[in-house]
Amino acid sequence: MHTVSPKKMVTINILNILKRFSDAEHPMTQQEIKEKLKTEYNMEVDRKTVKRNLMNLLDLDCGIEYEEISRNDDEGNETSICTNWYIQPEFDDSELRLLIDSLLFSKNIPYKQCKNLIEKLIGLSNEYFNKKVNHICNLPDNQPQNKELFFIIDTLEEAISDNKKVSFVYNNYGIDKKLHPRRKEPYIVNPYQMVATGGRYYLICNYDKYNSLANYRIDRMTDIKILEDIRKPIEELDEGGLNLPKHMAEHLYMFAGESIHAKFRAHTYLIDQIIDWYGQDVKISPLTNDECMVEVKVNQEAFFYWALQYGPHIEVMEPAAMRARVKKAVEDMCAKYK
Repeated sequence: MHTVSPKKMVTINILNILKRFSDAEHPMTQQEIKEKLKTEYNMEVDRKTVKRNLMNLLDLDCGIEYEEISRNDDEGNETSICTNWYIQPEFDDSELRLLIDSLLFSKNIPYKQCKNLIEKLIGLSNEYFNKKVNHICNLPDNQPQNKELFFIIDTLEEAISDNKKVSFVYNNYGIDKKLHPRRKEPYIVNPYQMVATGGRYYLICNYDKYNSLANYRIDRMTDIKILEDIRKPIEELDEGGLNLPKHMAEHLYMFAGESIHAKFRAHTYLIDQIIDWYGQDVKISPLTNDECMVEVKVNQEAFFYWALQYGPHIEVMEPAAMRARVKKAVEDMCAKYK
């Protein structure tokens, strides 16, 4: 079996030391690197060996930075030395923390996969970042348990890239808190785009017999297969294509189906939330200092549940059928809890 001589390992170990123990705020001298070789790898080397291997790493363009300092030698001649060596991590601490927080707040990545991903992200930085994230609480083991999730995402990505249809079993949770097929027959769809919203992954797709888009939770899918059939061109749909920002703004909660032109009165203190939900395309007209009229195109089912959520702060004006539906739902809830 081929083995690497310890001398050749010096270069690799120095590189690992710089990755683990240095950054722009924590540069290392050659002496410090020499000491780390001893404590971390039980390697006894002199400073000339350290310098020679550092120069070799510079030639390899490994992202190493250093500082050149001028000083006088023993004979009074001015010379320069290279010191304060470091490698800046590919991701800075704030970027890594943002990625880790995104995983922590995700609602559809299974516990073990989420934990493994976080550990890999932490491993991309150095010891100083590790100390900063020691306070991160352990994830509760109550996350969704669809272990096919990443495989499904990869399969959908391949199908979308190859313009192929897919089939899958779509599931709902039962009272036993396990996934059960919604129907016996698999769903066969034309996949166009995967999106993440509200901590969930969704597939935007189409059924052949319809000319509209549908949305499905990816974490509810199992037994996915790429079919040989070429998917329907999205240009043939009623939308004439996929305007993703528009689609997301109209489909709150990712309900599929028809969109309506909704009009409602709202208190002005709700404008932040309205723009958060509907985006910048929403039309807002002032009525009084405290109220405004809002007009937006939105999926009708999504708007119904949104209106119930914000019921005390808004009044649905149009369409009349939606106004009547929201009013009846509110009255039924009030009667139930009298």
